[in-house]
Amino acid sequence: MDGGKHDYIVINRSRLVDVLKTIKAEENLHLFKARVLAVKQSLLAPGEDQYGLFNLRDGEGLRVRQSTILGELDQVLEAFTLERSRYYVRRLIKGLTEVKKGRFNDINLRRWKEYDDIITDSLWMIDKRDTSGAHLAWYWGNFIPQIPHQLLLRYTRQGEWVLDPFVGSGTTLIECRRLGRNGLGVELNATVVEKARELVEKEPNPYRVVTDLKAGDSRVYDFRALLARHGIASVQFLLMHPPYHDIIKFSSAANDLCNAPTTEAFLSMFGQVLDNTLPLLDPGRFLAIVIGDKYAGGEWIPLGFYCMQEVLQRGLLLKSIIVKNFNETTAKRQQKDLWRYRALAGGFYVFKHEYILLFQYRYRRRHII
Repeated sequence: MDGGKHDYIVINRSRLVDVLKTIKAEENLHLFKARVLAVKQSLLAPGEDQYGLFNLRDGEGLRVRQSTILGELDQVLEAFTLERSRYYVRRLIKGLTEVKKGRFNDINLRRWKEYDDIITDSLWMIDKRDTSGAHLAWYWGNFIPQIPHQLLLRYTRQGEWVLDPFVGSGTTLIECRRLGRNGLGVELNATVVEKARELVEKEPNPYRVVTDLKAGDSRVYDFRALLARHGIASVQFLLMHPPYHDIIKFSSAANDLCNAPTTEAFLSMFGQVLDNTLPLLDPGRFLAIVIGDKYAGGEWIPLGFYCMQEVLQRGLLLKSIIVKNFNETTAKRQQKDLWRYRALAGGFYVFKHEYILLFQYRYRRRHII
């Protein structure tokens, strides 16, 4: 969560809980709601707080979203029965006193309404890339930081380990630093690794996590040795953003996936990366692949679905297919009319999306017919 974008306040947790417990015991619905309204007014006007909710001297301070807690109180006020009003108050008390973390993340499900910056829909419309801190759009084909940011929040906890075998400009590892995840990355181009390492080191490391970038071919790189150097045997999340075959030429190296002579060769090389990294992923944890399709010879090549099939053939469970809009670069905006003309003349549609494919590392149940 980004506290800078929301209306957070710090309240006396124990005092508010005591007040709510007293209200919950009220037998008269009219008085019940009148006291809830008084609590709401205290939260709205700290200077007129009659319950000491902002007095932190004699209780633990708790940082909460003001709009969220006011919304919870509004639900109480809108309820038609005493039983329903009590239910909402009980739920609010739980949110203030209990922590129920997600199975694979640090999200407190008791306060799930506060996480409205975490996307749960399968269509991601992101207007512009995050360019804060060390995030510089200097490298062709690098993906927007919001993608690893969202995925790390959903599928990892602080202190866990993330592996990116196509680390590129280091976007994933920068986000790992920001969110308190240990990040390991391998990139084929040694020059790119040096630049990425420089940028990652410029990003503050408040959680004192490990970030390590290496140059190498992820099809054959000795990842187990890399993990062993950090005292671990496995990782908790795999994130891959491979080349979209030959759309962008990142190098002239024959072992670069962008130089695969055919789609079949590209998929074979991509499969080698999967075989070299999937055994490092803890059972039950997740792999995410960011990939798009391409045109070749006037034909749409569903590269994303071909890559998905490579993973499914290795027994993983498909959890989601997320469609994300392409961000327009300055060059693309300048050629917008040209591409529209080409689409009308050639009978095709201009790419405006890519995929985020999410898999869980566990074998699928076989359907018995």
